[in-house]
Amino acid sequence: PAIEQAIDTYCDGELGPKERKMCYYFDPIKRSVAQPFSLGLPFRKVCERLKKDNPEICEVKFAPKVNKNTDYSKLRVKQLKELLANRGVECRGCVEKSDFVKRVQETSHMDDL
Repeated sequence: PAIEQAIDTYCDGELGPKERKMCYYFDPIKRSVAQPFSLGLPFRKVCERLKKDNPEICEVKFAPKVNKNTDYSKLRVKQLKELLANRGVECRGCVEKSDFVKRVQETSHMDDL
């Protein structure tokens, strides 16, 4: 019950769209989520079990956390693309990783908006 209460407490707070989506998926299956975690199963195993009931449950992805000191060259291209997509920016003509890094750096001011 402690894990279920923690889920309730978390989902009752102010949440962004991805967090609300996760809570939407969790609410009807709280007990199915809490039970394996209370046994100490790793999250990947819990996801494998939950995917049988709802294949989308473990597909919600969050963009990497960045700040002004982030070294974008250490991120994967996939993460750079996610950052650009979250900013609503396209990277036309970007082929190499350095192109994506340059575009992310050019649009870094958009995180503050």
